[in-house]
Amino acid sequence: MPRQARIDAPGALHHVIGRGVDRTTIFRDKKDHRLFLDRLGTLLDETKTACYAWALMPNHFHLLLRTGTDPLSSVMRRLMTGHAVNFNLRHDRRGHLFQNRYKSILCQEDAYFLELVRYIHLNPLRAGLVGDMNDLDRYPFSGHAVIMGNVMESWQDTEEVLSYFDTQQGPARRSYRDFVARGIEQERREDLTDGGLVRNHGEWMPVRKLREAGLRTGGDQRMLGDSDFVERMLATADEEFNRRHALKSRGITVDAVAARVASLLDMKVQDIWLPGRYQRTVTARSLVCYVAVRELGETMRSLAGRFGISTVAVSKAVARGAKILEEKGISIDKLIS
Repeated sequence: MPRQARIDAPGALHHVIGRGVDRTTIFRDKKDHRLFLDRLGTLLDETKTACYAWALMPNHFHLLLRTGTDPLSSVMRRLMTGHAVNFNLRHDRRGHLFQNRYKSILCQEDAYFLELVRYIHLNPLRAGLVGDMNDLDRYPFSGHAVIMGNVMESWQDTEEVLSYFDTQQGPARRSYRDFVARGIEQERREDLTDGGLVRNHGEWMPVRKLREAGLRTGGDQRMLGDSDFVERMLATADEEFNRRHALKSRGITVDAVAARVASLLDMKVQDIWLPGRYQRTVTARSLVCYVAVRELGETMRSLAGRFGISTVAVSKAVARGAKILEEKGISIDKLIS
């Protein structure tokens, strides 16, 4: 069966898991860990993606992320490709490092946020990488130590997690730690890593029928939540797909967007595709990139080829385009209607 498209949207909460191919070790030494974390921090800052929990294991990693200006797929592609290149160079290795695509599970925040934080941060303890909670409090390759104030990673959002426990940092940390410790005796939560596995003869069971029967289920392995949440997210995904299809059927292509941006900025459309950092060209390029990625679903790689720039530059252009639209009060409809 063809694999399903990922479900993503600005502000969506995802549990992300990346595994080494055939259980290959993806972190051999402290420098591997550090290079990965530095790359992650840079990407999170660039794309305004929030990270609430994380854990690096020998052959896989967990992240709890909230999508920012860039699609999750772009952030993860840059993170995993960059790590694989560095890892292979450092260890004189060739070939794929990661197993297929990363797994991402869209999560219902109210019901699962704290459970996911706890599950992810207990991974090193459950795997025997640390001996007890005291060791976990200082383990440098998990976000738990950052929340406890023993490790510094400026890109991790600790305030959001602590706000669930108390308004004061000290009491919040103590309550959070107690909450994590209570999870040690819990059985493994398969639902937190596998989403809702509901299939029937190779097809996805209709969520509405399950809900009417009174069954509480995730309904889709891409998501973790109750039936209402899953149905709402599937509807949102369908709406986004239909919107993109409708735009393209009306002839709203990247070139059409470029023409409208050129008209809006009173410049020649061919100038948009020119290399360089002239302010007006950068502004136009940023608007085109933002609309192409967010509204038309174009890949950053394809845009990088069109503009003759790197995917990193396209990612920055998307973020810049969102800011320009907001600051100048430009309606997106002017560029796609």
